[in-house]
Amino acid sequence: FGLGVPVILRNPEETDSSARVLKKQMRQVKNPFGLEIPHPATASVTKGITLTPDCLEDCILTCYWGCKVQKLHEALQKHVYCFRIKTPQALEDALYSEYLSRQQYSIKKNDKEEKYCQLPEDAQVVNFGPVPRSRYPLVALLTLADEEDREIYDIISMVTVIHIPDESYRLSCRILYQYLLLAQGQYYDLKKLFMSANSTTPSSSNRSPGERSTDRTLLEEAEQAEDEPELHGENSKDCVVCQNGPVNWVLLPCRHVCLCDGCIKYFQQCPMCRQFVQESFPLCNKKEQDEDESTRI
Repeated sequence: FGLGVPVILRNPEETDSSARVLKKQMRQVKNPFGLEIPHPATASVTKGITLTPDCLEDCILTCYWGCKVQKLHEALQKHVYCFRIKTPQALEDALYSEYLSRQQYSIKKNDKEEKYCQLPEDAQVVNFGPVPRSRYPLVALLTLADEEDREIYDIISMVTVIHIPDESYRLSCRILYQYLLLAQGQYYDLKKLFMSANSTTPSSSNRSPGERSTDRTLLEEAEQAEDEPELHGENSKDCVVCQNGPVNWVLLPCRHVCLCDGCIKYFQQCPMCRQFVQESFPLCNKKEQDEDESTRI
């Protein structure tokens, strides 16, 4: 058995892998905007939807019902090439008023009060037709209210595309896309990381070339998945390989957060889904980990 079969032996004391996964360059950016759907099961086109903003500064929440898909993506491109979308009026000019209805709310700093948004009855719309649709049911825009805050933050607006069920398409209410608009003229697609439900690892950002523009960055947000079962004990934030170190590395393109600083150098495939890892980046550096550990103690 095994005669004539080539065998590759590796020194167990070897610490570095022969083919290291590329470490992705990243840039940390503070996001002043937050938006959630507290009661997705009760949302519908006829009954409306409840939104919960959570912002670091005073903001303006503007909701656009029945916004045209093509016009919205054209508006995002205009933010890159023509003018910056940092106010509701700027987005409306870019959309050429291609939406059915508009509602606006003033959001105070750290105010988490629920805002109810409903399509007016005079619009006489009970559904947006079969898939594929030409209009998004709801687009929510968060912008900074004060001019001074727009000079402080890199991120000046957040566009959230929300699906709301109706008679034609009963898929449950959810956030489809979230775009962060920067003052420098880029826009980023906010995505979730796949990690343990009890993990408290902070969110971060990274560079991702080749999506929508050559200079685009992919900002990834580590969020707790609502539909994941709660894990017990401290193991929920431990490395899936050694079960000892805290998870810290994001694997791309699968976006699994499952390896610690010690185990990342041994894997060219994700231990969760077996997909080849093209790039990776840490959620926090060693100094931030030590500070978080001392705070917890």
